[in-house]
Amino acid sequence: MSERRVRVRFAPSPTGALHIGGVRTALYNYLFARQHGGDLVFRIEDTDSTRFVPGAEEYIIESFRWLGIRFDEGVSYGGDKGPYRQSERRDIYKQYVKQLLDNGKAYIAFDTPQELEQKRQEIQNFQYDAKTRGMMRNSLTLPQEEVERLVADGHQYVVRFKIEPGETVLVNDLIRGEVRVQSDILDDKVLYKSADQLPTYHLANIVDDHLMEISHVIRGEEWLPSAPLHVLLYRAFGWEDTMPQFAHLPLLLKPDGKGKLSKRDGDRLGFPVFPLEWHDPKTGDVSRGYREDGYFPEAVINFLALLGWNPGTEQELFTLDELVPLFDITKCSKAGAKFAYEKGIWFNHEYILKKSAEEIATLFEPICREHGVTDSKERITQVVSMMKDRVNFVKELWPLCSFFFEAPTQYDEKTVKKRWKTPSCSPEGAEPGSAQQLMELMDVLQGIDDFSLENQEQMVHAWIEQKGYKLGNIMNAWRLTLVGEGKGPGMFDISAFLGKEETIKRMKRAIEVLGAPLSSPEGDTNV
Repeated sequence: MSERRVRVRFAPSPTGALHIGGVRTALYNYLFARQHGGDLVFRIEDTDSTRFVPGAEEYIIESFRWLGIRFDEGVSYGGDKGPYRQSERRDIYKQYVKQLLDNGKAYIAFDTPQELEQKRQEIQNFQYDAKTRGMMRNSLTLPQEEVERLVADGHQYVVRFKIEPGETVLVNDLIRGEVRVQSDILDDKVLYKSADQLPTYHLANIVDDHLMEISHVIRGEEWLPSAPLHVLLYRAFGWEDTMPQFAHLPLLLKPDGKGKLSKRDGDRLGFPVFPLEWHDPKTGDVSRGYREDGYFPEAVINFLALLGWNPGTEQELFTLDELVPLFDITKCSKAGAKFAYEKGIWFNHEYILKKSAEEIATLFEPICREHGVTDSKERITQVVSMMKDRVNFVKELWPLCSFFFEAPTQYDEKTVKKRWKTPSCSPEGAEPGSAQQLMELMDVLQGIDDFSLENQEQMVHAWIEQKGYKLGNIMNAWRLTLVGEGKGPGMFDISAFLGKEETIKRMKRAIEVLGAPLSSPEGDTNV
């Protein structure tokens, strides 16, 4: 028999926004499929009609489109093993429910919610299993005629899996090794409900994985308790030879404290837990998304890939294509991975550094236009090249470098107190105040024909040396006149970008406003 083709699936439920933990599960499935030259199937598990949320399916598809995770077949992708929505597979499931019933592997139960609750009151830690099924209302205890009559009369029922006690169930997990469970502790799970004529997660998953020829089931740790049941279902259908290999991924844990990551943690600590912004159609609540918060999809992918797995080297930056040959599902951690959201911010900064100034300028240009900037794309790119290494997100550029495009209308009080000097009469000799020195500097700048950065620097430094002025005093006061506070790149970068006319215009205005200094403390560093 030829080696089985690798086929994995990601099967979310359309019950709301896609959690970032689900994104990681999909990513690991993608990496595994690509590494083995296999297929990635996108299936929608919507058998629980009571939890369906309009727009959720479209949101999930758009999330993966943004992230760059492409599926090979499934909902919105097509394929020859559909339908890929479980709600469209009712008739398929009914065939397999009948097969289990006919083979004595399952039974019909008529117990009402009230009757079940009564049993829970009577029996401590009650579960529906081999010990208790004999005292309940089901096809194992009722005459065949009565069962047929109840079904014909439209009484609601469920179909339960008949688990035999005394068996050892072996789950071979690629991450956790052999997991052995005694069947005695398992309950007779509901597989089908007549109320909506839909199967539960357990039956639908097994049938779909079998018919879609899924070779490996890579899913979150929270599904590990259901693995023994799924193994027993494969046995019940006689599908042992096509049973997929399991891999249960470690949970994503809170950044602080214990327990798994939740939306509340993101709200409390100020980070998103969804890939895209989510507008809840039921409550109207809006939840933050990584895309809208300004993260690059590459940064989110890189961040998530290393939560629960690492390549065993010091390298941290990987493209999606670079991750494919390196990924090893067997090297995933068994322990939960703390969601260190600050690391996600670090990754975004690193991707800003990796991208060209032109790429970042394309993203920054709309922000500039919103603020009335009419400068060319080329000039915006110049600014980005000077400033992009100082931000974690593109949206942070505007408050940091708006002074390149808008002259300051006010001057930071603390900076004025620290940097705008009064004339001094120290033992080393008198030195004019900032206003006088910058008026002299204006004359120097006015006389420079070649206003390039290099030429300005040479001429201004020569003047400062010839005058015997303190370099820091000049540069810090000059920065204040052009920027309005003590921030920005090198002074000659700023003045060369602004040009002679705008530089001198800003200096004149500042001297008019700040001519009477507030104080004269010493200290100069920001050159």
